[in-house]
Amino acid sequence: MKKIINAVDQVEEQMVEGLCKAFPQYLKRVGDTHVVQRANKKEGKVALISGGGSGHEPAHGGYVGEGMLDAGVAGAVFTSPTPDQIFEGIKAIQTDKGVLMVIKNYTGDVMNFEMAADMARDEGIEVDQVVVGDDVAVDGSLYTVGRRGVAGTVFVHKIAGAKAEEGASLADVKAVAQKVCDNVRSMSMAISPCTVPASGKPGFELAEDEMEIGIGIHGEPGTHREKLQEADQIVDQLMTKILADLDFTGSEVAVMINGCGATPLMELFVVNNHVADVLKEKNVTVYKTFVGEYMTSLEMEGFSISLLKLDDELKKLLDAKADTPGFKVV
Repeated sequence: MKKIINAVDQVEEQMVEGLCKAFPQYLKRVGDTHVVQRANKKEGKVALISGGGSGHEPAHGGYVGEGMLDAGVAGAVFTSPTPDQIFEGIKAIQTDKGVLMVIKNYTGDVMNFEMAADMARDEGIEVDQVVVGDDVAVDGSLYTVGRRGVAGTVFVHKIAGAKAEEGASLADVKAVAQKVCDNVRSMSMAISPCTVPASGKPGFELAEDEMEIGIGIHGEPGTHREKLQEADQIVDQLMTKILADLDFTGSEVAVMINGCGATPLMELFVVNNHVADVLKEKNVTVYKTFVGEYMTSLEMEGFSISLLKLDDELKKLLDAKADTPGFKVV
């Protein structure tokens, strides 16, 4: 294993410190935790917190800032943050309008965020939540009961954050976040695995002529393995599953082509080229496209496709200003 690190047990600590030193205009650390919050705390509006294991950068700390999250909590690599750390984040960002937790559907994440919410409620803090399960590849896995939360979660951060900036109530921010959860679908693939520093070995092995379909964001294997195909054929396979799961016909959509950490932008644009053609053929109008690394898996080489069905409210909130290290809308 080759990693550009100092020590395995210092990776998360030094990552959080380096993130805050890179973007002091956006971020500050909450005490000695692995929680980052907005440098200028938002007051009088609903606050948003999300998080998960490290290794998905720019998620989640990279989405802390105006128009998105108020705090991001980083656990160990691919490991849920502890309830205590999440609780510290909730306390740091709480306002009189309450706090919404955006949780990806992994058993550890859901359990630990809910425990933190109970701790916060014991101190009189109003807390609510949504759980994102946008991955159409599997319904239940080693990590989840039900569908996994993957790159579509970024749309939840963006749209719920915009609603909160408008001064909406906690119930209304939750409602629009849930609307995104109900209307976003994703699926992934990989041509090479990633290596968690603490394990020192890849999460799975692929031959030079193989690819894994339906991978998760923690380096877990997918639904099946097959011979590597051309990009358009891979897109067809993923899009068939996504479009069969939710009727997008006649809709406007936001598209996210997400790199898993080591995929060249050139290849992501090749993917998007065919995704756009498939959607046009299916009478689905692309309203806005995002191509880049939004929810990575360390150095995994692969990509995911996320489609969000839009209505007028979601379009407006998607277009609203966002100013964070990892996502900007001007």
